[in-house]
Amino acid sequence: MGSRGGWGRKHAMNRAYRTAGIISIGNELLSGRTVDTNAAYIAGRLRAIGLSVVCTYGVADEEPAIRRKLALAMEEADVLLITGGLGPTDDDLTRQGIAALLGVDLVLHEDLLEQLRQLFERRGIVMVRKNEVQACIPQGATAIPNEKGTAPGIRTEFGGKLLYAMPGVPGEMRHMLDRFVLPELRQYSAGQAIVVKRLRCFGAGESTIAEMIGDAMQRGKNPLVNCTVHAGVITLEIVAMAPEPAEADSMTVGEEQSLRAALGHLVYGTGDQTLAEVVGECLARNGRSLAVAESCTGGLLASLITDIPGSSRYFTHGWVTYSNQAKNTELQVPAEMIDKHGAVSGQVARAMAEGARRRSGADYAIAITGIAGPGGGSEQKPVGLVYIGVDSRDGAETSRFIFSSDRTFVRLRAAQTALNILRLKLRI
Repeated sequence: MGSRGGWGRKHAMNRAYRTAGIISIGNELLSGRTVDTNAAYIAGRLRAIGLSVVCTYGVADEEPAIRRKLALAMEEADVLLITGGLGPTDDDLTRQGIAALLGVDLVLHEDLLEQLRQLFERRGIVMVRKNEVQACIPQGATAIPNEKGTAPGIRTEFGGKLLYAMPGVPGEMRHMLDRFVLPELRQYSAGQAIVVKRLRCFGAGESTIAEMIGDAMQRGKNPLVNCTVHAGVITLEIVAMAPEPAEADSMTVGEEQSLRAALGHLVYGTGDQTLAEVVGECLARNGRSLAVAESCTGGLLASLITDIPGSSRYFTHGWVTYSNQAKNTELQVPAEMIDKHGAVSGQVARAMAEGARRRSGADYAIAITGIAGPGGGSEQKPVGLVYIGVDSRDGAETSRFIFSSDRTFVRLRAAQTALNILRLKLRI
């Protein structure tokens, strides 16, 4: 494999670590119709053995493009893992691109050809001549067995770097990676470990959180802090690299403590925890119950709550009172209140929550009413306007929000925000 000196990139501790790059080949991946699940799977498996992925590329089925991307990725990473383009058709050009990069010819391997013939024979299929190209390997490279399909993979070394090419069919790629590639890469990455921890935040925007944590997300640090956003939930990913897992874990613990100190109540959970999960855990732990009444969210809040296994321990009732009549007959919201203030108002949200708690007998009740759009808004009450009411033995309170974006986002953000209000009330 070569010596460790000179491999990888320098991290904050001034130590070189080996890195990986992923190249996914195929026009279908560039069309917007096919999701590249292979790259995500490979990245996760590499991280688990201590190899950090520093680049991913999608490449068209063109030999010059493949060769250029291979050369580019080799400048950035020590190991290249390639998927796709190893089939028998004219648009499968990965082996040709690798050969062009290496400056060698493709060589027909009679043993591989015989294996192909036997495979087709066992399947009772006549092997057409085009399949012979799958027995061709760049000169100096070795074949990686394909126990799930016809096209063998390719392994080679070039310029002190390792290169593995695998089929694009997910089942074939995963088996080849796990069975043949990862065992070698575990030895290759010995002496380096990656530990990842995630903090889940809600209640402030991405820029506000970035301001609060100072230079924590500065590039080139170890641990490195990354940030992703989905439906208002901000995930801070702490990635630490060290020679041993225990050392990397200790580094993430220190960084987590610093982030929690800076963000306070904005941090609601870790890992992949949802707001519904942490709220549910607190309700169950304290023997409390919850009911909900929804208008614009149409049952989405109840769905988020009951998506959590064991939610029957604390969730008692749910109403979808979409019409004014339903608000009146089901939750006893006075008709004159709706006529005076409108269905989308703080007064109605409060009355909905009070009615839901009164009728259910639950310890807490959440109500949501709003204008999800795309129509129905006005200058006084724009699309995205949402009122959330929460009632408990301490009394009822309402909050007003305006969420931008489309109908789906407004509804999800409203449901998430309602859960967060209850979370803060429960002091999680």
